[in-house]
Amino acid sequence: MSPAGETGTSSTPPRANASNQGGSKLESTPNSRGASVVSENISLVGVQVKEVRPWIQRDIEQAKQCKVDAMLQALLQRASCAPETKQPELLQKCLKGVLPVCNGQVSAGGISSSGIGTALKEYVSPGVENNLYGPFIEATNIALACLDEIKVDGMGVPVTTVDMICQQNDMPMYQTHQKLKSTRKPDALILPLNSACAPFKDEKGGKKSKQKSKQKDNEKGNTKYDEKHDTKRKAHMVKDAKEKPPTPFLWADVLACIEFKRKTKGIKAPPSAYTAADYVPTKPEYLPVDHLKAQSPAPDPSQTPATQPASDTAPVRSSGFAAAQTSKGGSSSKRKAADTLQSAAKKPKVNPDEPDVTVQTGLYAAEMFAANLAVHHLINFIIIDDVIWTWYYDRQGTVQSSGINFIQDLPRFMVLLYALQRFKVHDWGRDKDFLPVEVEGKQCHEFKIKDEDLGTVDLLLHSSHDDRVTHYGLQGRATNVVPVTSEALTKKYGNLQDGMVAKIFWGEADRTSEPEILKKVEEIAKRHATVQGHVPQLLWHHAFTNPTSAIREALGVLEPTTGSRVLYILVFRKLKPITELHDNELFDVWYQCILCHLTLWKEGVYHRDVSPGNLMWYRKDGKLFGVLNDYDLSSLADDPGPRGNERTGTVPFMALDLLTEQAQRGEVKHLYRHDLESFVWVFTWISLRYDNGKLLPGSHPIDAWATFDAVTCGEKKQAFLNYLQHFRPSHKKSVIWRFIVACFHVLDTEAYNRRKQWRELLIQADDSDEETDDEESASNMDDLLGKFTGNIAWVKLSNAFRSQ
Repeated sequence: MSPAGETGTSSTPPRANASNQGGSKLESTPNSRGASVVSENISLVGVQVKEVRPWIQRDIEQAKQCKVDAMLQALLQRASCAPETKQPELLQKCLKGVLPVCNGQVSAGGISSSGIGTALKEYVSPGVENNLYGPFIEATNIALACLDEIKVDGMGVPVTTVDMICQQNDMPMYQTHQKLKSTRKPDALILPLNSACAPFKDEKGGKKSKQKSKQKDNEKGNTKYDEKHDTKRKAHMVKDAKEKPPTPFLWADVLACIEFKRKTKGIKAPPSAYTAADYVPTKPEYLPVDHLKAQSPAPDPSQTPATQPASDTAPVRSSGFAAAQTSKGGSSSKRKAADTLQSAAKKPKVNPDEPDVTVQTGLYAAEMFAANLAVHHLINFIIIDDVIWTWYYDRQGTVQSSGINFIQDLPRFMVLLYALQRFKVHDWGRDKDFLPVEVEGKQCHEFKIKDEDLGTVDLLLHSSHDDRVTHYGLQGRATNVVPVTSEALTKKYGNLQDGMVAKIFWGEADRTSEPEILKKVEEIAKRHATVQGHVPQLLWHHAFTNPTSAIREALGVLEPTTGSRVLYILVFRKLKPITELHDNELFDVWYQCILCHLTLWKEGVYHRDVSPGNLMWYRKDGKLFGVLNDYDLSSLADDPGPRGNERTGTVPFMALDLLTEQAQRGEVKHLYRHDLESFVWVFTWISLRYDNGKLLPGSHPIDAWATFDAVTCGEKKQAFLNYLQHFRPSHKKSVIWRFIVACFHVLDTEAYNRRKQWRELLIQADDSDEETDDEESASNMDDLLGKFTGNIAWVKLSNAFRSQ
């Protein structure tokens, strides 16, 4: 794929439901096609949602491109002595600086850079994919040892607290996501040296290296440290770095993943000597992603195997990477098992083809994002034959650089390693403000910041708590909800009955922020009883100032600020999910949320994301209070307009009108009636999938709604309505089922009346493009809700519950 224009950047063509770039006005925000949809519904459908590959795939489809020299310059800038000061000459200086390493003229700790050439000659020998791992790892680790000695003016020194090394993996790695286990198998990893050594030390019965030591022992230049370090590193390089680990590595420790593919039998041998030459485009220059759009969507959940319990995960080992932050406390069969959020049994081969390598590497990135809190960005690498591509992931999206032929253009590969070797922990994407600590044997994170009103705000985030809700995906808000304790906030608010939670997410930079919207909501609550006590209590919040657009501006990516995101942390009073309720309590809380939502809409606050996860409750003085939660996708009546790349709903619960091609292009205005319809879908979902507040075991046909794209989901939901009589749940009272049927009857009647009105106007009008008026008045909203509450089934259900 050739670059577009002289900037060398382009984006993949928009899919049919991408935002319209033409002159038509966006009436509503198109729905995002990313893994966030699956992530947000894992807790709803539990073990039935296992296929995440299609959502990662759709995120990868949207990858941007940049020239490799732009990527190298940006990475060098980040690793320089003055990262905030532009230094455009760094790349050329480093290309010249690494030449002695490339040409076998440097030795360090008894390791000669001439070994790089030897390893690369072995690499180009004919063989299968697995034969590539050892020579590449050996060449990389020799290079890192020798690059340690290279000094380039303006560049930082190697970071000994990270001490990166290339390590073979090709073994399963595990992680739990809201009680589900994922299994992935990257070929090779970039790890801190201590983390790479840990499994091998465990096997030999040796003591794990202490993660804490005196500062002087961690400083380069300390003779005792240098000798001990060089001996340890060399010993690991010689053998263990090229071996599969005896126990799994931890995703929390992984700095980068490397995935190999061998597609040609013959690879050109290395040249006799290297010079700092101009970049020669590889073939292909970029890995194509357009072909992914033609691949089939997720299979029906009934085709996936049962879930393996989370308790069967790999042996627990403390993360060796935590020490890098300030702390107080070869088989191709792997691809077939790598697509599910679990794997107890072998998945049947629905598709004999393995995932595209770009998607496969994206799945690894999703694991890396989920393994740590508030990750800013990630870097992974794809190697096909003799070309390596750098993939950069953050919550705005994905950027791939053009390839480097690391055999023929070894200096550029050496510059890449030179930059990464000088990365501090936060340069790898870890947030330096969230510090890992251990409390009562549990992994937590500590966050402290100065506040104008409260002085120092201290947050202890219980990140390993069972109630933590994690995000699984690549781009989007990436919301994590974590139980939190705080001396400062407890002093201000007292001991809250249910405790507090911190919501950590990446909000779109140019969207009205959730704290601003909640301020408006609080003002409305003072005037309306239907809102007072029915909205979340925001205790404290903070917005960070590092937009994701900065790297895109440095890389020369087109439209770098479109969809730019910033990190937020909000602390709320803890609430309980509506899915824990049933019968009269479920109905009562659900209806309270409807009334709150209606009032807010009339007052100019448009929620636009009604889902089970956003309907909460708490108990006060023996009474249940329903809470309409989560306003980070909401908008205000005086907002300048919707954004072109942020979704306004959770797909399985969105109104049918919004699950069409036109709506996904942003051509359908999001109205009150759409959110009211979402409330009906939510009640139906809970009624079919839950019994007495517990998720029913086994699968259900509606589980597939959470695995389809928006348009397909709309088609499946319409089919559900057409054959509603076949879905009656045996565990629900008949009065509840009649209520659900009656609600859909109202929706169906209203849809028919709108179609009838449009046809009548079309017949009578001279202009064939005459359309109905989409504006809604307060009386229109009241009338619509009244058609539900006045329905005989609604009345009977209310009376039945009232008599209990």
